[in-house]
Amino acid sequence: MDVPNPFHCCASCVHFRIERNAGKVTYRCSRLTYETRPNYQFDCWTPKESVLRLMAARQNEDPAS
Repeated sequence: MDVPNPFHCCASCVHFRIERNAGKVTYRCSRLTYETRPNYQFDCWTPKESVLRLMAARQNEDPAS
């Protein structure tokens, strides 16, 4: 059974965009062109470079690995 990835969310994806129009803030996936929320998850997730580094660091700290 796969353990859910705690880093997998729209806000950590390279395609996540914050748009500000007329005082209103919206979140959008530039790849899918969907309006989204920072905590949503889609299967097309591509983590940002900083998230990849954090994931690698956390994996190295895990004594169970």
